[in-house]
Amino acid sequence: MKLFEDKISSAASRVRIALALKGLGVERETIGILGADAINRTPEYLHVNPQGLVPALLTDEGVLLTQSLAIIEYLDERYREPPLLPEKLEDRAFARAVALAIAADIHPLLPPRVTARLGTIPGAGPQEIADWSRHWIRVGLTAVEELLARRQTGRYAAGDAPSMADICLFPQAVNAERAGLALDQWPRIAAVVAGLRAIPAFAENGPAPRT
Repeated sequence: MKLFEDKISSAASRVRIALALKGLGVERETIGILGADAINRTPEYLHVNPQGLVPALLTDEGVLLTQSLAIIEYLDERYREPPLLPEKLEDRAFARAVALAIAADIHPLLPPRVTARLGTIPGAGPQEIADWSRHWIRVGLTAVEELLARRQTGRYAAGDAPSMADICLFPQAVNAERAGLALDQWPRIAAVVAGLRAIPAFAENGPAPRT
């Protein structure tokens, strides 16, 4: 398999974590998504992935998969151990709900292509863009904290084993801290993330800081 990624991408981080939890090695190709290094919109990469986004995964059979959650579900269905979703149906739905609360509701407001566009709006300088990011992270993680308060039953977001929920939560929490938001305002999230930091698959595959 071959993973197209950028180290700063939290979406790519999710797939790296899933691969590491499964013990799977892949070839990797960096697709820059920032500034002068951005090559995700080049004709060459658009030929690979028409969305021009990372991550993308080329399977052993030569099939290209896009979107981090779809890739994670593919890996979980093809490589069964360890499972990335709980056994009970309701718990599986909860893990997916937490994952989507992050991947579909928080993340789309924050990536470089969004903040770059914001920077073209008159009056939107670096401070305003940073405030935008912190606002939506705070709104989103506050909702996730409430979801955990209502249903969390184990050490991690959806039980006593890391799941798709944690795979999405961890990179977003790392980026929240880098945006200047203390995790202790969300005690359940902070406790889950502290536990995940002790797992190499998470600690070694979080998003890299922007330079």
